[in-house]
Amino acid sequence: MDDTALDILFRTARTKTAWTDQPVGDDVLQALYEVLKFGPTSANCSPARFVFLRTPEAREKLKPALNPGNIDKTMTAPVTVIVAYDPQFYEKLPTLFPHADARSWFSGNPDLADETATRNGTLQGAYLMIAARALGLDCGPMSGFDRHKVDQLFLSDQGWRSNFLVNLGHGVAGDPFERSPRLSFDEACVLA
Repeated sequence: MDDTALDILFRTARTKTAWTDQPVGDDVLQALYEVLKFGPTSANCSPARFVFLRTPEAREKLKPALNPGNIDKTMTAPVTVIVAYDPQFYEKLPTLFPHADARSWFSGNPDLADETATRNGTLQGAYLMIAARALGLDCGPMSGFDRHKVDQLFLSDQGWRSNFLVNLGHGVAGDPFERSPRLSFDEACVLA
């Protein structure tokens, strides 16, 4: 991977909060999923589920669940993704991990199932953002929302649970402030 790719994915990529009116087509969202689904998860459990809110009506439905600081950036985004997870993800394990009885690891252990779904679903949400950037989209991840409202409004029929939100689209050029600092290697890492 060259420096240009590393810049696009990480070094110069920024969280976006303002969006152009350039649409994001369903074909792009399908291509996005076709890339992100290959990111690794433990036992290939793949618990993440994604709800792509593409219409003004869908975003209006989401609006009461948003913290005030997230309303404008979400209402103007072409797409808002509810990154969720399926607490019953293990029901798919006979297909996803056929070389072991992985379903039995989780079916009688709700604490382990929830921990595994949350951890691996979060990983898959990160894969979504990396894949989106690789496909030329900008991202605006958010955790400022009422999770229970989102679950009631969008996920109750499937039994899924929300984790976080990501606005997707083409961000307005420029950034409202300088990039915030990051911890140094010595502050964040230990070589053991």
